[in-house]
Amino acid sequence: MAETVKKNDEQIQALKQRLHKFLDAIETIDPEETNLEDIDRLLSMIEDIEEKLQQVK
Repeated sequence: MAETVKKNDEQIQALKQRLHKFLDAIETIDPEETNLEDIDRLLSMIEDIEEKLQQVK
């Protein structure tokens, strides 16, 4: 049981790190210079976060 709690805590910490990376990426984007590649990268980051979140549930 303690191992499961530890694993969940590690997964949650990893999710927090991914979310912070995503927020940092959004803050650095210049709306006037954003291209489809930038948007695709952000969408990919969101999908990755969603997948990891489902694993934690």
